[in-house]
Amino acid sequence: MTIAVTTPTGRVGSRVLRMLLQAGVRPRVLVRDPARLDTAVRERVDVRQGDLTDGAFVREAVAGARSVFWVDPTPHTDAEPVATSRRTAAPVADAAREGDIARLALLSSIGAEKRHGVGHIDGLAGIEEDFDATGADVLHLRCGYFFTNLAMEAGSLAQGVLSTTADLDAPLAWVDPRDIGDVAAARLLNEEWKGRVVQAVHGPEDLSFRRVAEILTGVLGRTVRAEAVADDDVRGALRAAGLPEGAVEGIVGMMAGTRDLVREQPRDVVTTTPTTLAEWAYAHLRPIVPGSA
Repeated sequence: MTIAVTTPTGRVGSRVLRMLLQAGVRPRVLVRDPARLDTAVRERVDVRQGDLTDGAFVREAVAGARSVFWVDPTPHTDAEPVATSRRTAAPVADAAREGDIARLALLSSIGAEKRHGVGHIDGLAGIEEDFDATGADVLHLRCGYFFTNLAMEAGSLAQGVLSTTADLDAPLAWVDPRDIGDVAAARLLNEEWKGRVVQAVHGPEDLSFRRVAEILTGVLGRTVRAEAVADDDVRGALRAAGLPEGAVEGIVGMMAGTRDLVREQPRDVVTTTPTTLAEWAYAHLRPIVPGSA
């Protein structure tokens, strides 16, 4: 059983890699810089060095794998994020269509079920459709809002502000990327599932941004308030930072497009994962927010 893992040094991919190693599997890893892998890890994996945006490299690197775990590497700053996401994943779809891959597991997102109108997430929706059309067994992991997104707000949190374009009182699924990695690894190791499978990864509970601010108040030892920001204000800030228009709309559209989302998968025992926001924040956010008590 050969399992190919993309972005093996990323938040989710690194966890998938660790779980597979602990299960006794020797994964194949597609990585740009093998030096970023721990030395002990490099000795236990089949390294294929190259860039995931290089279609020829990807097509060759995944050939013959039983399963491929695909994480879209397209940055949100890309000028055409949706088109780039689909184009980058195309060699994997081609390999599956031609019978060189039996199973595909995609790191997708809540909101992909809408198919259109969700910013950069539309790219993941397109990859889902492209993978579905291959005839391979396909798993789409529809993940909630990453806890790790809060790390980008460390400076604002130091000032006691958590800003968002979301409805401050609307509950959202929040999840630890490590838990996503655990679910992905478990699915990759399970040979029983067939056809098209969609599995949401919702974290332990739905949280509004106002509730997140309350939790962070306790963790950081300072009052944190949730503050609403208009979509156009975010657009202005992103344009001022020099981002191209496609990137601006890709970023703004992700939150705007999910405001009215009715999730396709309900919260249940399969979609709920264990790590709480408070646990994660004490371990990973508190150390990087200046002045945390």
